[in-house]
Amino acid sequence: MSSAPKHASDYDDVHTDAAPQAPEEHHRHLNVVKPKATPVPLWRRWLVVGLMAASVATIAASFSQPWWQFTLYAPQYPHGLHMVMGLTGVTGDVGEIDELNHYIGMTKLETVASTELHYAAWGVALVAILVFAMTLFMGRKTGKWIVAPALAFPIGFMLDCYFHLYEAGHSMDPHAAIRLPGFTPQMFGNGQIGQFMTFANPLAGFWIAVVGALLVVVATVVRQRAVCAECTQRGACGAVCVNAFVVRKEHPPTGA
Repeated sequence: MSSAPKHASDYDDVHTDAAPQAPEEHHRHLNVVKPKATPVPLWRRWLVVGLMAASVATIAASFSQPWWQFTLYAPQYPHGLHMVMGLTGVTGDVGEIDELNHYIGMTKLETVASTELHYAAWGVALVAILVFAMTLFMGRKTGKWIVAPALAFPIGFMLDCYFHLYEAGHSMDPHAAIRLPGFTPQMFGNGQIGQFMTFANPLAGFWIAVVGALLVVVATVVRQRAVCAECTQRGACGAVCVNAFVVRKEHPPTGA
């Protein structure tokens, strides 16, 4: 016996699969708080200025000191003949050495490096002014060049001294009583000129200038790493310091 077909309403209770609904999102958006840029402590800037002032004073102090000494030894001069070179001139046994140089055709010591000696004081002043001015006005990208004039000071003296020693030993009078082949006196340690043994060494003035140059190097490293690298204006700093280092007050950038 067959059953009668079911009415459509009989299927009302049949559950069909419904499309899944996305769960309601509950995300909280957090504002990212950027650390506030703070100006570099003023004491760091003055530390750099203090180191630079000490270096300038050291370089200036080297001007009046002896820089290099040359000593000649021979049997007739058991205690040696001494010649001391500085930025103010040549001192020591100059007369006796000039008499000996006359026999081999060398020029008198008083004529050696006369131009450099005449302008030496101005040169020292220029180095001091450059170091201090560059400290105040060089920017983050160019600040490393502050060391250039300080290092050029002692290195330049050595190169100039070597040039004049070479020139003196290679431009002798060909009509001199004693003819020697061209030579360059040693600037460091032992050497020999004819029958004379020589010894040369740097003196206080040179080492004081080296200390002054090292102080500039230290001050420049502190300036670049502890001041310029953390300055709030570092992004806008190029060849020239926008804060004049210590003259103007540093301001945090807008939005920092």
